[in-house]
Amino acid sequence: MAAIGIDIGSTAAKAAVVEDGKLVLTLVEPTGFNSVDAANRLAARLADAGYDVGECEVVATGYGRVSVPFADKTITEITCHGRGAAFLFGSDGVVVDIGGQDTKVIQLAGGRVKKFLMNDKCAAGTGKFLEVMADRLGLTQDAMGEMARTGVPVAISSMCTVFAESEVISLIGKGEPRENIANGVVESVVSRVSSLAAGSLGSLAPEDACFLTGGLCENAYVIERLQANIKHPVVTCPEARYAGAIGAALSA
Repeated sequence: MAAIGIDIGSTAAKAAVVEDGKLVLTLVEPTGFNSVDAANRLAARLADAGYDVGECEVVATGYGRVSVPFADKTITEITCHGRGAAFLFGSDGVVVDIGGQDTKVIQLAGGRVKKFLMNDKCAAGTGKFLEVMADRLGLTQDAMGEMARTGVPVAISSMCTVFAESEVISLIGKGEPRENIANGVVESVVSRVSSLAAGSLGSLAPEDACFLTGGLCENAYVIERLQANIKHPVVTCPEARYAGAIGAALSA
Protein backbone atom coordinates (compact mmCIF):
# COMPACT_ATOMS: atom_id res chain seq x y z
CA MET A 1 0.00 0.00 0.00
CA ALA A 2 1.17 3.53 -0.74
CA ALA A 3 2.07 5.80 2.17
CA ILE A 4 1.63 9.57 1.99
CA GLY A 5 3.59 12.27 3.79
CA ILE A 6 2.25 15.81 4.04
CA ASP A 7 4.59 18.63 5.08
CA ILE A 8 2.80 21.92 5.74
CA GLY A 9 5.53 24.54 5.82
CA SER A 10 5.21 28.27 6.32
CA THR A 11 5.68 28.99 2.62
CA ALA A 12 4.97 25.75 0.77
CA ALA A 13 2.90 22.63 1.44
CA LYS A 14 4.46 19.43 0.08
CA ALA A 15 3.27 15.88 -0.41
CA ALA A 16 5.29 12.74 -1.06
CA VAL A 17 4.11 9.24 -1.90
CA VAL A 18 6.27 6.22 -1.07
CA GLU A 19 5.34 2.81 -2.43
CA ASP A 20 7.35 -0.38 -1.87
CA GLY A 21 10.17 1.69 -0.42
CA LYS A 22 10.41 3.93 -3.49
CA LEU A 23 9.52 7.59 -3.92
CA VAL A 24 6.87 7.63 -6.65
CA LEU A 25 5.33 11.12 -6.47
CA THR A 26 5.99 14.61 -5.07
CA LEU A 27 3.66 17.61 -5.13
CA VAL A 28 3.91 21.18 -3.90
CA GLU A 29 1.35 23.92 -3.31
CA PRO A 30 1.74 27.40 -1.80
CA THR A 31 0.59 27.24 1.82
CA GLY A 32 -1.22 30.54 1.60
CA PHE A 33 -3.35 31.85 4.45
CA ASN A 34 -5.08 28.59 5.41
CA SER A 35 -3.15 25.38 6.15
CA VAL A 36 -6.31 23.27 6.00
CA ASP A 37 -7.04 24.59 2.52
CA ALA A 38 -3.44 23.83 1.44
CA ALA A 39 -3.78 20.28 2.75
CA ASN A 40 -7.09 19.80 0.93
CA ARG A 41 -5.60 21.11 -2.32
CA LEU A 42 -2.84 18.52 -2.00
CA ALA A 43 -5.44 15.83 -1.29
CA ALA A 44 -7.32 16.74 -4.49
CA ARG A 45 -4.13 16.54 -6.56
CA LEU A 46 -3.20 13.23 -4.93
CA ALA A 47 -6.65 11.87 -5.84
CA ASP A 48 -6.13 12.98 -9.45
CA ALA A 49 -2.89 10.98 -9.43
CA GLY A 50 -4.68 7.89 -8.11
CA TYR A 51 -3.90 8.17 -4.39
CA ASP A 52 -6.94 8.56 -2.17
CA VAL A 53 -5.96 9.92 1.25
CA GLY A 54 -8.85 7.98 2.74
CA GLU A 55 -7.36 4.69 1.58
CA CYS A 56 -3.67 5.33 2.35
CA GLU A 57 -1.77 5.80 5.59
CA VAL A 58 -1.09 9.53 5.94
CA VAL A 59 1.43 11.21 8.26
CA ALA A 60 1.61 15.00 8.57
CA THR A 61 4.57 17.11 9.61
CA GLY A 62 5.68 20.76 9.50
CA TYR A 63 4.48 23.74 11.44
CA GLY A 64 0.93 23.25 10.13
CA ARG A 65 0.76 19.48 10.71
CA VAL A 66 -2.17 19.74 13.12
CA SER A 67 -4.21 21.34 10.33
CA VAL A 68 -4.21 18.28 8.06
CA PRO A 69 -7.74 16.93 8.59
CA PHE A 70 -7.11 13.54 6.96
CA ALA A 71 -3.80 12.69 8.67
CA ASP A 72 -3.70 9.45 10.65
CA LYS A 73 -0.94 10.86 12.87
CA THR A 74 1.51 13.74 13.14
CA ILE A 75 5.28 13.64 13.65
CA THR A 76 7.69 16.48 14.39
CA GLU A 77 9.47 18.06 11.45
CA ILE A 78 12.96 17.38 12.82
CA THR A 79 12.32 13.63 12.84
CA CYS A 80 10.77 13.69 9.36
CA HIS A 81 13.43 15.92 7.81
CA GLY A 82 16.15 13.71 9.25
CA ARG A 83 14.53 10.53 7.96
CA GLY A 84 13.85 12.04 4.54
CA ALA A 85 17.44 13.25 4.21
CA ALA A 86 18.77 9.83 5.23
CA PHE A 87 16.59 8.27 2.52
CA LEU A 88 17.94 10.66 -0.12
CA PHE A 89 21.60 10.96 0.85
CA GLY A 90 22.71 8.38 3.40
CA SER A 91 22.32 7.48 7.05
CA ASP A 92 25.24 9.50 8.47
CA GLY A 93 26.08 13.16 8.04
CA VAL A 94 24.94 16.72 8.63
CA VAL A 95 21.76 18.06 7.06
CA VAL A 96 21.14 21.78 6.55
CA ASP A 97 17.49 22.54 5.85
CA ILE A 98 16.81 26.13 4.78
CA GLY A 99 13.07 26.60 5.09
CA GLY A 100 10.76 29.54 4.62
CA GLN A 101 10.85 30.73 8.22
CA ASP A 102 13.59 28.73 9.91
CA THR A 103 16.86 26.96 9.26
CA LYS A 104 17.57 23.56 10.80
CA VAL A 105 20.89 21.75 11.18
CA ILE A 106 20.42 18.03 11.83
CA GLN A 107 23.19 15.59 12.64
CA LEU A 108 22.39 12.03 11.52
CA ALA A 109 23.90 8.83 12.88
CA GLY A 110 22.66 5.49 11.64
CA GLY A 111 19.73 7.17 9.91
CA ARG A 112 18.48 8.73 13.15
CA VAL A 113 18.65 12.26 14.48
CA LYS A 114 21.57 12.51 16.88
CA LYS A 115 21.19 16.21 17.62
CA PHE A 116 19.85 19.33 15.96
CA LEU A 117 19.90 23.11 16.06
CA MET A 118 17.44 25.71 14.78
CA ASN A 119 17.83 29.43 14.25
CA ASP A 120 15.94 31.79 16.51
CA LYS A 121 12.46 32.90 15.51
CA CYS A 122 13.55 35.34 12.84
CA ALA A 123 13.41 35.04 9.06
CA ALA A 124 17.02 36.26 8.63
CA GLY A 125 19.05 33.45 7.10
CA THR A 126 16.01 31.74 5.59
CA GLY A 127 14.19 31.43 2.30
CA LYS A 128 11.70 34.11 3.39
CA PHE A 129 14.57 36.57 3.82
CA LEU A 130 15.69 35.92 0.24
CA GLU A 131 12.09 36.15 -0.99
CA VAL A 132 11.54 39.53 0.66
CA MET A 133 14.83 40.94 -0.62
CA ALA A 134 14.34 39.59 -4.14
CA ASP A 135 10.88 41.18 -4.22
CA ARG A 136 12.37 44.50 -3.10
CA LEU A 137 14.88 44.25 -5.96
CA GLY A 138 12.15 43.32 -8.45
CA LEU A 139 13.60 39.86 -9.06
CA THR A 140 12.78 36.20 -8.54
CA GLN A 141 14.99 34.33 -6.06
CA ASP A 142 16.71 32.43 -8.88
CA ALA A 143 17.28 35.62 -10.88
CA MET A 144 18.71 37.32 -7.79
CA GLY A 145 21.12 34.40 -7.32
CA GLU A 146 22.36 34.66 -10.89
CA MET A 147 22.67 38.44 -10.66
CA ALA A 148 24.62 38.10 -7.40
CA ARG A 149 27.37 36.24 -9.28
CA THR A 150 28.33 39.44 -11.08
CA GLY A 151 28.27 41.71 -8.05
CA VAL A 152 30.66 42.88 -5.36
CA PRO A 153 29.24 42.26 -1.88
CA VAL A 154 27.95 45.15 0.18
CA ALA A 155 27.43 44.72 3.91
CA ILE A 156 23.89 44.00 5.07
CA SER A 157 24.40 43.82 8.80
CA SER A 158 20.93 43.80 10.35
CA MET A 159 19.88 40.54 12.01
CA CYS A 160 16.21 41.40 11.49
CA THR A 161 14.51 41.05 8.11
CA VAL A 162 12.56 44.30 8.56
CA PHE A 163 15.69 46.32 9.33
CA ALA A 164 17.67 44.52 6.62
CA GLU A 165 14.98 45.49 4.13
CA SER A 166 15.41 49.10 5.25
CA GLU A 167 19.15 48.74 4.60
CA VAL A 168 18.43 47.47 1.09
CA ILE A 169 16.04 50.38 0.43
CA SER A 170 18.74 52.78 1.60
CA LEU A 171 21.32 51.16 -0.70
CA ILE A 172 18.91 51.40 -3.64
CA GLY A 173 18.38 55.08 -2.82
CA LYS A 174 22.14 55.70 -2.84
CA GLY A 175 22.41 54.19 -6.31
CA GLU A 176 24.23 51.00 -5.31
CA PRO A 177 24.23 48.62 -8.30
CA ARG A 178 21.53 45.97 -8.02
CA GLU A 179 24.00 43.12 -8.54
CA ASN A 180 26.05 44.31 -5.55
CA ILE A 181 22.97 44.39 -3.31
CA ALA A 182 21.97 40.91 -4.54
CA ASN A 183 25.45 39.64 -3.71
CA GLY A 184 25.26 41.16 -0.22
CA VAL A 185 21.86 39.56 0.41
CA VAL A 186 23.08 36.08 -0.56
CA GLU A 187 26.25 36.47 1.50
CA SER A 188 24.17 37.55 4.50
CA VAL A 189 22.03 34.39 4.32
CA VAL A 190 24.97 32.06 3.70
CA SER A 191 26.95 33.59 6.57
CA ARG A 192 24.11 33.05 9.04
CA VAL A 193 23.51 29.48 7.90
CA SER A 194 27.23 28.68 8.06
CA SER A 195 27.51 30.05 11.60
CA LEU A 196 24.54 27.95 12.73
CA ALA A 197 26.02 24.81 11.16
CA ALA A 198 29.62 25.32 12.30
CA GLY A 199 29.43 23.23 15.48
CA SER A 200 27.81 20.22 13.82
CA LEU A 201 30.13 20.35 10.82
CA GLY A 202 33.05 19.87 13.19
CA SER A 203 32.01 16.21 13.40
CA LEU A 204 32.80 15.71 9.70
CA ALA A 205 36.08 14.92 8.01
CA PRO A 206 37.14 17.67 5.55
CA GLU A 207 36.10 15.56 2.56
CA ASP A 208 32.68 14.66 4.01
CA ALA A 209 29.66 16.30 2.40
CA CYS A 210 26.91 18.37 3.97
CA PHE A 211 23.39 17.58 2.74
CA LEU A 212 21.21 20.53 1.75
CA THR A 213 17.42 20.27 1.89
CA GLY A 214 14.65 22.84 1.66
CA GLY A 215 13.46 25.33 -0.90
CA LEU A 216 16.94 26.56 -1.90
CA CYS A 217 18.22 23.15 -3.00
CA GLU A 218 18.06 24.25 -6.66
CA ASN A 219 19.57 27.71 -6.18
CA ALA A 220 22.98 27.13 -7.73
CA TYR A 221 24.66 30.29 -6.44
CA VAL A 222 23.51 29.79 -2.83
CA ILE A 223 24.86 26.22 -2.98
CA GLU A 224 28.16 27.47 -4.40
CA ARG A 225 28.59 30.13 -1.71
CA LEU A 226 27.51 27.81 1.11
CA GLN A 227 30.10 25.27 -0.01
CA ALA A 228 32.79 27.94 -0.02
CA ASN A 229 31.81 29.16 3.45
CA ILE A 230 31.56 25.82 5.25
CA LYS A 231 34.54 24.30 3.41
CA HIS A 232 32.72 21.02 2.83
CA PRO A 233 31.13 19.66 -0.33
CA VAL A 234 27.39 20.38 -0.46
CA VAL A 235 25.24 17.58 -1.87
CA THR A 236 21.63 18.13 -2.84
CA CYS A 237 19.02 17.21 -5.46
CA PRO A 238 15.60 18.52 -6.61
CA GLU A 239 13.81 15.98 -4.39
CA ALA A 240 15.55 17.43 -1.32
CA ARG A 241 12.87 20.12 -1.20
CA TYR A 242 10.47 17.36 -0.17
CA ALA A 243 12.66 15.81 2.57
CA GLY A 244 10.10 16.47 5.31
CA ALA A 245 7.23 14.99 3.32
CA ILE A 246 9.37 12.00 2.31
CA GLY A 247 10.31 11.36 5.93
CA ALA A 248 6.64 11.57 6.93
CA ALA A 249 5.68 9.06 4.22
CA LEU A 250 8.43 6.70 5.34
CA SER A 251 7.17 7.02 8.91
CA ALA A 252 3.75 5.96 7.71
